[in-house]
Amino acid sequence: MAKLQIVKEGDPLLRKSSRPVTEITPRILTLLDDMTETMRAANGCGLAAVQVGVLRRVVVIETEESGLIELINPEIIAESGVQEEAEGCLSVPGKWGITRRPAKVKVRAMDRHGRIVEYKGSDLLARAFCHELDHLDGELFIDQKHLVRYLDPDEVG
Repeated sequence: MAKLQIVKEGDPLLRKSSRPVTEITPRILTLLDDMTETMRAANGCGLAAVQVGVLRRVVVIETEESGLIELINPEIIAESGVQEEAEGCLSVPGKWGITRRPAKVKVRAMDRHGRIVEYKGSDLLARAFCHELDHLDGELFIDQKHLVRYLDPDEVG
């Protein structure tokens, strides 16, 4: 496994749409492993492949509640409710904001073995699903579509 460089805000790559994975190759499996190592080293709870310079629809998420979740070609298939909570991003260091996201989501994707899997998430996990899947379409949490307001540095705990 290798720790990868995280692409930062201002790099035009972050605004591009990622391509679907058509075949799970050893390269995709290595990408999943490297993304997990990178996310953990950066103390994040999610990372999309585009954030490490790879325009593929691949995401890793890890919360205390969920454990590690690997998603290939993920899509949100259901959502409900609304939450407004603090959000940050490894690609947007030093900025935090209150975002408006669904309170609950259901995601369908492939796992590393090519099996179709579904996950339900609420609160932090729902935010993480939405946040990372937005990356796959070139969206950031700081976009007006999501951001309610920026947080001042003294508001970030």
